[in-house]
Amino acid sequence: MKSLDEVLKNIELYESCMGNRFSTRLLKFMTVEQLDIIGFQLKDGVSKDEWPEPLPWTREEILKQLEEDVRFGWEKACNGRGISSSLMFEVVQSWNKILEDGLEYIDEYEMYGTPLFVATAKKYGWDLNEESEVDE
Repeated sequence: MKSLDEVLKNIELYESCMGNRFSTRLLKFMTVEQLDIIGFQLKDGVSKDEWPEPLPWTREEILKQLEEDVRFGWEKACNGRGISSSLMFEVVQSWNKILEDGLEYIDEYEMYGTPLFVATAKKYGWDLNEESEVDE
């Protein structure tokens, strides 16, 4: 598994060109001192003391976030939400790159990203809503 420092130093390898969906999730794991590394600024009027304690950078915590992201991406894919499922495809790809469990090489976006969502869920033993099907 990649270290948080490695991810922060190479954030461009994990972030999509369409937005900072991944970085907004990564913030949960960062200290207030690390925010500048990825160019994040606190809103005016928010003090550094108000920044929450970061989640521990552990496989368990990353898998919790990844599961949420897979389920959200799956839902968007099943509903034919192209932009949302594409963005979540990239988020799930980023977590898979960090975990280095063999899924980091799935990079073809097809059928709203469902092959990646299904492979990731299967790898970690998460059941996806089988009743939802992607319209082709």
